[in-house]
Amino acid sequence: MDSSAPAFLAGAALAEIHHLYALQSHLIDGGHAAEWATTFTADGTFDSPTYPEPVAGAGALTAFAERFAAGCAADGVVRRHVVSNVAVTGGDGEGAVRVTAYLQIVATPPGGSPRIERFTTLSDRVVRDGDGWRVAARTVRRDDAPGA
Repeated sequence: MDSSAPAFLAGAALAEIHHLYALQSHLIDGGHAAEWATTFTADGTFDSPTYPEPVAGAGALTAFAERFAAGCAADGVVRRHVVSNVAVTGGDGEGAVRVTAYLQIVATPPGGSPRIERFTTLSDRVVRDGDGWRVAARTVRRDDAPGA
């Protein structure tokens, strides 16, 4: 892993990428499924071993986020995505960057104590799309998985 940000990314671009990750968390946790899906490219992919199969494209991403919100409601918990240690780890020479981050899913039942449900690592390909950055491909690795 290259430990330095690609030379073409200045402070403003790095801040925009960090904002993307914060925005994603607030949108999915707030039940804003369609808006969350727009933080991915139109053909963006999301692949996590927590879920039965990868999803691709705006419609599937929106439906995924809707199922997440419905699951929270059915379980009677508030779930929060806590993203940390966001690092731009390289570029592809064509404007896309590789980003790695840690993601904790924290669940809080009514009147109960918060608990970490899982700790994961995000490995993303992030591209400049229009006036902002979007995730083109996300692979999630659970830290409790063999080989993690």
